[in-house]
Amino acid sequence: MQRRDLLDLLLLAAVWGGSFLFMRVAVPDFGPVALIELRVGLAALFLLPAALWRGRLPVIARHWKAILLVGTFNAALPFLLYAYAAQSLGAGFLSVANAVTPVWGATIGWLWLKDRLPWSRSVGLVISLAGIVVLVWDKLDFDAGGTGPAVLAAVCAPVFYGVAANCTKRFLTGVDALANATGSMIAATLVLLPLTITAWPETPASWQAWTATILLAVVCTGAAYIVFFRLIANVGPTGAVSVTFLVPIFGVVWGAWLLDESVTASIAVGAGIILVGTALALGVLRPR
Repeated sequence: MQRRDLLDLLLLAAVWGGSFLFMRVAVPDFGPVALIELRVGLAALFLLPAALWRGRLPVIARHWKAILLVGTFNAALPFLLYAYAAQSLGAGFLSVANAVTPVWGATIGWLWLKDRLPWSRSVGLVISLAGIVVLVWDKLDFDAGGTGPAVLAAVCAPVFYGVAANCTKRFLTGVDALANATGSMIAATLVLLPLTITAWPETPASWQAWTATILLAVVCTGAAYIVFFRLIANVGPTGAVSVTFLVPIFGVVWGAWLLDESVTASIAVGAGIILVGTALALGVLRPR
């Protein structure tokens, strides 16, 4: 991996780790639905000029059905679940829960597309799921005011990412990355628009919430896509997805440093188990 690629990897991990921080800051003012509509809508506006400049709109139009599907599963639904969870869970917890995303991608690919899954990767899936159990065990409180529903939302969000990854592989192979990213953001914006009309906050949001939302949309979504696709082109999908191992580190650090979140034993142990399992599931870590 070249020095520039390594810097891109660290930058992307820091930015995506910060996305959970920005959601924590903005969601009390906007609510989950309006916040995510702003996130995907502003990201679409950020990406659209580049798509227009490179003539990608005809590509989006030709594949609109598949792009609508991917946009729903890759942005609208998981972003909304994470925003809902961010109302009561810390940025560190959310970033660790997100680390299991490649595991779901491999599992759904095995079940749906019949992708080959060697025994070591199967073991990695089981280990990652065990890590999720450790992570959420002390937070599954479904009494009034408990965090149980938020925990379920955070754990289910990566499943949708796994579905989206395999939909992309199945229906959008060969489609330009910029067209896919721009179309997905436009699709997510349209999907969430009816809900946003009824869920828009009645009181004006603070400037802190607006600042966090703009950074979430432009930096953590629009610009991050560009860096991610550049990594895929330079180091391949496996190298690019290794960012998964760094995002929880930054998510926990940002949450502890800027929001004074505590790093509990369940978060630390669960993160370690999940990352080992994910490394096995991706084939990054191979037993001798």
